[in-house]
Amino acid sequence: MNYKSTPSSAFFFYKNVLRKVSFDTKLFGKELKKGISVLSKQEGIRLYNWAMTFSKSKPELYISLNLID
Repeated sequence: MNYKSTPSSAFFFYKNVLRKVSFDTKLFGKELKKGISVLSKQEGIRLYNWAMTFSKSKPELYISLNLID
């Protein structure tokens, strides 16, 4: 997979949304699912990988990622 392409503005929008809702695990999971469904497959994968990295310092969020299909 080629990760060198420039991310869309929607990708940055969902990253920003996820940062803002990171206080609530359910909301974080809901917004991540929404972002993955809206973005292209490549950007959805990129967003999920970003969320994995972002949530490593927040165990409650990291656990919620395991619930995402």
